[in-house]
Amino acid sequence: MVLTASALVLGGCSSTPVDKTAGMSPNRLYSEAKDEMSSGQWDKAIPYLEKLEARAAGTPLAQQAQLDKAYAHFKAGESAQAIATLERFIKLHPASPALDYALYMKGIVNFNDDLGILSAVTRQDLAERDQKAAKESFESFRELSARFPYSKYAPDARQRMNYIVSSLAQYEVHVANYYFKRGAYLAAINRAQVAVSDYRDVPAIEEALFVLYKSYDALGMVQLRDDTKRVLQTNYPQSEFLTKGARTSTDPWWKVW
Repeated sequence: MVLTASALVLGGCSSTPVDKTAGMSPNRLYSEAKDEMSSGQWDKAIPYLEKLEARAAGTPLAQQAQLDKAYAHFKAGESAQAIATLERFIKLHPASPALDYALYMKGIVNFNDDLGILSAVTRQDLAERDQKAAKESFESFRELSARFPYSKYAPDARQRMNYIVSSLAQYEVHVANYYFKRGAYLAAINRAQVAVSDYRDVPAIEEALFVLYKSYDALGMVQLRDDTKRVLQTNYPQSEFLTKGARTSTDPWWKVW
């Protein structure tokens, strides 16, 4: 019985995982992580970066490990972990020269998370999805542009901000159309008016005016219908909505990248 117990103890000890990184220097850890990232093995790179962050704490290399870990999580499809890592970096290193990149990456993660992996296949745009991530993405890009206007990431951030604003307006139109198709004309009017009143110089305004025109017509509100039609014709004299009842261009408005 004693021998059996001893064998069990020894067996248990032999199964203890061996930390292969125990003797690695910070530079070696980073090299291993970069190799895994270069081959697209994001899940294998993350443990190396976590070890590096702990062992090189307080150094620029540890900061780089944090940023690379956030990127690896993002590429692995782990958006929540990527955001958490970036928020931690921003909180711990407010004076870091890489802060602009951290803000940019936070915006990118939310931007892509909201678009979704199937958007390229389904042609579903951001306006048809929940807007929480889009708004958070906008805030990250806005902070980057305000605090670091000359950052190399700022031009792309501003372009994406314009896209997000357009998508938020289009979202209101998307909901307005949803209500119109179900005969909820007052609800359709309310959502279309949000797009018209809250946003400027975005493609969605043309369709928002058309939804208002149709809704007023369905309710027999002749004066408001005719007023809306005049506004639509004045601002969009070539509008396909009035001649064909829809936009017929082959590419969606949101196809920027």
